Amino acid sequence: MSAVRSTAVLSLGSNLGDRIGYLRLAVSGFAEAPDTELVAASPVYETKPWGGVPQGDFLNAVLIVRSAELDEWGWLRRAQRLERAAGRERTLRWGARTLDIDVVSVDNVRSDHPELLLPHPGAAHRNTVLRPWLDIDPDAVLPGHGRVDALLARLGEAGLCRCAGLTLGGPPDRLR
Repeated sequence: MSAVRSTAVLSLGSNLGDRIGYLRLAVSGFAEAPDTELVAASPVYETKPWGGVPQGDFLNAVLIVRSAELDEWGWLRRAQRLERAAGRERTLRWGARTLDIDVVSVDNVRSDHPELLLPHPGAAHRNTVLRPWLDIDPDAVLPGHGRVDALLARLGEAGLCRCAGLTLGGPPDRLR
């Protein structure tokens, strides 16, 4: 890949149907696209839902991806296409979903556009994002909030269960 235009951190979640299959669909959707590079894929965690809507447990993971062509809007559009490919229906806020892909951070871009808030406003308060991100980038920083390890230390890791037997494929260990 030529010069890097952007590096994005993406949070994945699924709690309907073939949860791991949907996460893998997202990974392959980014890894196999000619204009992107999958830099790292985190371990998978199982977590309880939040938001007050009764539903099943989530599988969560984080990806780090790069592109010479995509900017923050490109990452959002790619994520939305993959969610649609997984049959995602947006009927109930914080409801169950086949695939949820949040754009957490794109370099140091800030956006207050209602369709694309960057960095993601909930990321600093979700161990379901911070723990998997820290697994693949121990020096991670959430713009405007600080080091991910410090944010996670404040939140704690209650409710996270690492799924040792589940893998997403792609570079599994750490940011290179």
